[in-house]
Amino acid sequence: MNHDLRRKLDHITDTLWAGGVTNPITYIEQISYLIFLKLLDEEEQDRELRARLGGNGGNTKLLYPQQAERYRWSKWRFKSGAELRDFIRDEVFPYMASLAKDEPEVAEYFRDAVLEIVDPNVLKQVVDEIDSFEFRKLGPDVKGDIFEYMLTHLGQSALNGQFRTPRQIRSFMVEMVDPELGDTVFDPAAGTAGFLIDAVDYLLAKYSETVQEYPIYGEDWLDKRGQTLEEVKKELPNLQTYKKGAGEKIPDWSLLEASIFGVDVSRQMMRISMMNLILHGIRHARLKRGNALSEHGGLTEEDLSRRYKVILSNPPFAGQIPKDSIRSDLYTSSKKSELLFLGLMMEHLAPGGRCAVVVPEGLLFGSTKAHKDLRKKLVEDFDLQAVVSLPAGVFKPYAGVKTGVLVFRKPQEGAKKTATQKVWFYEVTNDGFDPDKVSGGGRVETPNQNDIPDLLNQWHAYKVSKFTNPPGVEANAILEPGSEIPRCWWADIKTLEANDYNLAAGRYKPQVAEPAPDENPADLIREVLSLEKSITEGLEKLLNEVEGTS
Repeated sequence: MNHDLRRKLDHITDTLWAGGVTNPITYIEQISYLIFLKLLDEEEQDRELRARLGGNGGNTKLLYPQQAERYRWSKWRFKSGAELRDFIRDEVFPYMASLAKDEPEVAEYFRDAVLEIVDPNVLKQVVDEIDSFEFRKLGPDVKGDIFEYMLTHLGQSALNGQFRTPRQIRSFMVEMVDPELGDTVFDPAAGTAGFLIDAVDYLLAKYSETVQEYPIYGEDWLDKRGQTLEEVKKELPNLQTYKKGAGEKIPDWSLLEASIFGVDVSRQMMRISMMNLILHGIRHARLKRGNALSEHGGLTEEDLSRRYKVILSNPPFAGQIPKDSIRSDLYTSSKKSELLFLGLMMEHLAPGGRCAVVVPEGLLFGSTKAHKDLRKKLVEDFDLQAVVSLPAGVFKPYAGVKTGVLVFRKPQEGAKKTATQKVWFYEVTNDGFDPDKVSGGGRVETPNQNDIPDLLNQWHAYKVSKFTNPPGVEANAILEPGSEIPRCWWADIKTLEANDYNLAAGRYKPQVAEPAPDENPADLIREVLSLEKSITEGLEKLLNEVEGTS
């Protein structure tokens, strides 16, 4: 995304902020409404062209038949003042919400939509700025970058508990589960669809002739350094990057679109995630507003029974759900949301499917029966492949809770009873950002202090061994004095059983032995005797002084 696009987006957000729309979630939602209206107008132009050419190239049914043409962006964008505001609010939004039969996704997007830009002059400035974008001429990567750039504002707030999982964490989780084209991908707490977008980008790169590589800090970071990526990587060998491509080798785009599923309880989040996917080229993702944990969450029987090949999520940790509202098919009877979400993912994983999920560390070592029972089921009925311990500062400045990532798969039908034989642990102490320093609403970058590239290198080596030869040393090993403190280690099923299925990485961390003292033992004994003699003489002197004064 070039500097001019970034300047325009900054102007839009600055205008909204000055106009009183200061909640980042709200102004991103408001911008998404207007972007969608502009996109639909451009799509209508394409439909009109296909209709003139005979309509054989695709669906030529128009979004705006003759009597509804006045609702098109190109027909009302010249309005101004209260007329513009009232027309969008009272006529355009209701029309879009009425298209349930012909355009159900559009109707769902605008259902209950409210225009919260009340200042007509602010609205006019935003409309004029968005009108300068020609989305048809921008590739999905650039359009996706536009929305991702706006979503960085969410990274500077934690309103209503909403904040995004950092890119460096999402990126390694996606790479560890390694989605393939045709795999159904699901996030039961989708938020802004960050995991779904990263999974799509991963697949596009996998099915591209030419792949571009970017630092996790973004293009701006690279531009400010004035270096090429190759130059920076030579200087900073631990720099974490991610890949993007056009996906031109994907044989059936509709297969990719139909494989993306997400649920979130917030209608605002669903609108934002839908626009995020649309701008990344995924128009027909299966997104739904609902509570994935509840019997009364608004999901259909088909939703509740569907199984997925890939699940990626960072679900909310806090809170409890009323017992009568909890789905009866989950693997736990707990009311704690973190246990329920893990149980839900275990329930929804298809045979052979893979899951990577962020969990609070308390879930890994909690001593309640619910904690132990769920961990036991995870180890015995699923193949728990890895536990990645994350630094406490990953979600600063919004939350300081210590977290980890569980990576597991569901065995194929007929597999042996205890699926897990060994669990691999990796301790990430640096994730490319300072664990303590926060500046400008975010953590300070430390590009050469990042364990994640090594984590992925070790993971790929483990994968090559068909997960039979975990990197690192055995749990609780005592290493030779002077040995380097290990980043990774492994524990077998018997060790886990003996520890109540405790999955905290620190429980099994190998220790480096203390070096033997260089001094002669006799000299040490003489030194201790001399010290004791000195103490005795001092006490005797003190006793004489006390007796002399009594």
